[in-house]
Amino acid sequence: MKETIKIKGQLKFYLSWPLLLSLFLVVGNLGVAAVSKAGGLVLMPFTLCYVAIAAWIYLYRRKRVLGGLVEFSAEYAWIQKQLLSDMAVPYALADEDGRLLWSNDAFREILNEKKALRKNLITLFPEVTKADLGSEEPSHIHTSYGEDKFRMDIRPVYVTEDEEDENAIVSGTQKMLAVYLFNETEILRYKQEITEEKMVAGLIYLDNYDEALESVEEVRRSLLTALIDRKINKYIGALDGIVKKTEKDKYFFMIKQKHMEQIQEERFSILEDVKAVNIGNEMAVTLSIGIGMNGESYSQNYEYARVSIDMALGRGGDQAVVKDGGRIQYYGGKAQQLEKSTRVKARVKAHALRELMETKDRLLIMGHKLGDIDSFGASIGIYRIASSLNKKSHIVINEVTTSVQPMLDRFLNNPEYPEDLFLNGAQAAELVDNNTMLVVVDVNRPSITDAPELLHMVKTIVVLDHHRQSSEVITNAVLSYVEPYASSACEMVAEVLQYIADDIKIKSSEADAMYAGIVIDTLNFTNQTGVRTFEAAAYLRRNGADVTRVRKLFRDDMAEYKAKASAITSAEIYREAFSIGICPAEGLQSPTIVGAQAANELLDIKGIKASVVLTEYHEKIYISARSIDEVNVQVMMEQLGGGGHRTVAGAQLEKATVEEAKNRVKEVIDSMLQKGDIS
Repeated sequence: MKETIKIKGQLKFYLSWPLLLSLFLVVGNLGVAAVSKAGGLVLMPFTLCYVAIAAWIYLYRRKRVLGGLVEFSAEYAWIQKQLLSDMAVPYALADEDGRLLWSNDAFREILNEKKALRKNLITLFPEVTKADLGSEEPSHIHTSYGEDKFRMDIRPVYVTEDEEDENAIVSGTQKMLAVYLFNETEILRYKQEITEEKMVAGLIYLDNYDEALESVEEVRRSLLTALIDRKINKYIGALDGIVKKTEKDKYFFMIKQKHMEQIQEERFSILEDVKAVNIGNEMAVTLSIGIGMNGESYSQNYEYARVSIDMALGRGGDQAVVKDGGRIQYYGGKAQQLEKSTRVKARVKAHALRELMETKDRLLIMGHKLGDIDSFGASIGIYRIASSLNKKSHIVINEVTTSVQPMLDRFLNNPEYPEDLFLNGAQAAELVDNNTMLVVVDVNRPSITDAPELLHMVKTIVVLDHHRQSSEVITNAVLSYVEPYASSACEMVAEVLQYIADDIKIKSSEADAMYAGIVIDTLNFTNQTGVRTFEAAAYLRRNGADVTRVRKLFRDDMAEYKAKASAITSAEIYREAFSIGICPAEGLQSPTIVGAQAANELLDIKGIKASVVLTEYHEKIYISARSIDEVNVQVMMEQLGGGGHRTVAGAQLEKATVEEAKNRVKEVIDSMLQKGDIS
C-alpha cells in the first residue's frame, strides 16, 4: 500500500505564495498595457521572468524545501522526546485502564523495577481508584511508593484518529492518561516537624486541695503539698516542658506538641500518680487537666486550655480534657466528685439570678425532653422564685410522661395557679420578646432541651443543672450554675430558694414536687447523696413536703410493673459484671421511664458494676445506664452520642434496631475494658 504525505493548512498556503503573486503580477501587467501599450511592453519581460522563477521554485525547489522541513521536524521531534525523557518531573503515559505505556527517566527511577513499568497504576499505588482513572477532570491523589510520599496528578488526554476533523473527541478518539508525580516527602516531613514543635498550653487544678489538707495533720500539710508539686514538676519535666505554680492549687504548663501522643497513649498517668500520694491523708488528691492545642496563636491555645479546664471541672474533675481545635477528647474521670461543704457558690449564684430576674418582665422555664420529676420539680421551684419577685412565668412542657402526670395534676385546674402556667414550645415562642428570660433546668445540652428553638430566640438564658458537661453546651447562657456533685436539680433549686430572698413561702404541693425530684434522682437517698442533699430535703420537709403523699403518687400500675419485671427477667449478664436488658414498650404511656426504673433495679444484683436497659419508643432506641461507683456510665453513653451523670446516664440511637443497639453497647464496654477505663 502506497503511503503519501499530504500538505495542507498554513504550510500548503506558504508554498503556494509564488504562484499567487505571479497571477497578481500578470493581472497588473495587463492593466498597465490597457493604459499604455508601451508601458505594458516594458513591464512584460520582468513579469515573464518572475513567473518563470516562481514556477521553477514551486516545481523544482519544492522537494528540497519539504526535505528541509522534514529534517527539521525529525530533529525537533527527537529533541522533544529527549526533553520529555530527561524532564526532572516524573511523567508517564497510561491507557484508560491505568496500564503504563511509557515513562520518562525520572518516573522509571522512582519505580526502580523493570517489571513495575508494565504494571497497572492501581497495583503500584493503592490510593488510586477506578473513579480517578475514569474521571473527565484532572485528579489529584496523595499516595506513596516505597518510603517516599507523592502527589499524583492524572490528566485525561485524547488522541484523535480522524484526519478531517482535528477537534474530534467522541468518534475516532482514544483516551490516554498523562501521569505526573510530585515528591512531597520533604515538605510533609517539614510540616510534621513544625507541627511537633508547636506549643501546647495546659492548666492543672487540684480538685480538692483544701479538703485533702484538712484530712491530714497540720505538721504534715507542707509535706503533702511538696509531694504533689514534685509529682507534677517531674511529670512535665520528663516531657521537656515547663510548669509554673500560679496559685496554691493551680499550675500552668507548656510542652511541645510531639509529646501529646505519648501522654494520650498513657491516658495521663499523672491523674493516678497524684491520687497515690498518701502521707496519712484520709482523702486522695485528684487533678483536673485542661489542654489547648492547634490554635491559630499561643493566646488561642491558652484560651482552649481554659475552656478545657472548665469542662473538666464541670464534668466532676479527676480527668483531663484536650481541646484540639474543634475536637474535644476526655481522659480519666473515674473518681466520684466530693460534695463541697460550703454554700458560698449557691449564695453567689442565687444573688446573680435575682439580679437578672429583676431586669425582666417574663420568665420561661424549660427542662429536657420527656421530662422527669426532677426536671418538673426544679421548674416549679424556679416558678416560686419568680412569683415571689412578682414576675410572670410559664413552664414549657411539650410531652408529659406518666412519672410526671400525677404531680402535674395537682397544679392543673388549681385556682392557686394561673391557667397558662404550663405551655408547649410553640405557645412559649409567641411570648418571647426583649424582656423575656429563659431558665433551663436539669439539662445543659441544647439538643435535648424540650424546646431547642427557644435558645435561639431568647437573649437572656440561665442554666441550672447537676449533670456533667459534655462537648455540647449552651454557649449563650449569661449565667451557668452546673454542679455535678449535686444529687439533683431540685436540691440545687432548694438551696437557691434559701438565699435568693427572705421568707419565701413554698406551698406544700411545690415542696412535694421538689422533694419527689430528690427522692427519684437519689433512689430514695441511696445514690449520689451528700450532707447538702439531706439539708435540702429537710428544708422541703419543713415547708410541707409529705413523704407518704409522694410515695403514693409514684406507685406503678400493673402494666408498668410487668414491663419492668420483663426487662429484669430477660437481662443478659455480659462480661460477668454488666447487665443488659430490653424493656418492652407495648401498652406503656412512658416506656423510657420504666426502662430507667428497670436499670435501677438491675443494680441490686450482686456483682453487677453497671446496668443498661434499652427501650424502643417512637422509632428510637432509648438507652438508660446506671452504676453505683465502679463505672463512669457518662463516659460510656458519650461514646453513643449521649451523656448524663457519672452514675446515671443515657443515650438515644436513631435508625437502629434493638439488637444493633445492644451490640453497640457491648462494643463500648469492650473498648472501655481494653483501655482501662473500667477496672
